[in-house]
Amino acid sequence: MFTGIVEEMGTVVALARAGTTLRLGVQAGVTLEGSDVGASVAVNGACLTVVERREDEVVFELGPETLARTTLGRLQPGDPVNLERPLRFGGALGGHLVLGHVDGVGTVEEVTRVESTTRVRIGLPRRELEPLLIPQGSVAVDGVSLTVAGLGDMSFEVMLIPYTLGATTLGRLRPGQATNVEADVIGKYLVRSLALRGAT
Repeated sequence: MFTGIVEEMGTVVALARAGTTLRLGVQAGVTLEGSDVGASVAVNGACLTVVERREDEVVFELGPETLARTTLGRLQPGDPVNLERPLRFGGALGGHLVLGHVDGVGTVEEVTRVESTTRVRIGLPRRELEPLLIPQGSVAVDGVSLTVAGLGDMSFEVMLIPYTLGATTLGRLRPGQATNVEADVIGKYLVRSLALRGAT
C-alpha cells in the first residue's frame, strides 16, 4: 500500500532481458533505506519487488504481466522514475490509498501551461475506467497522487503545481507520452459491488 507521495526520483541504470522477464536497475538514495531484497517499492506507480540490492541501486524483475500493463518496459537507461516505499502503519497519509496495481496505460493528449501550473489531459486506454474517475476525486499518474480536475469523453485532466513539476517525472510529460494510471481503490470496490448487485 502506498500514498502517491513520491519520495524521490531515481534513475534507470540498466534494463536487461532475461528470458520472459526484464531486470530493471534503478539508482536511488532515500529509497534505499529499508528496501532490502524482498521489499516492495513503487516505481512509476507499479509495485515491484526488490530482487537485488547494491550500494546505490535496487534491481527489480519485470514479468510479462507487468510489461503488458505498465509503461516500465519502455524505459531506457538515464530515464528518471518516481520512487516510493510502502506506507507504514502510523505514517502520514498525505495523498490517497494507492495499491501500486496499474489499471491501464493512458496517453498524454495535451499539456497546457497555466501561469506557474500545468494542466494535463490524459486519454484513457479503455472505457471501463471511466466510472472509476469522478470530479475532484483521486487518481495516481505514474505513481503520483493527483486530484481529477476535469473529465472528458475517455479522458481526464489534472493540474500540476510547481512542486510536483519539479519533484516528480510529471514535469517532463509531453503529448503522446504513455503514463501509468491507477484509479482510486474505493471507487473500484464500489463499482464492483454495484455491478454484482445489478447482476442478481
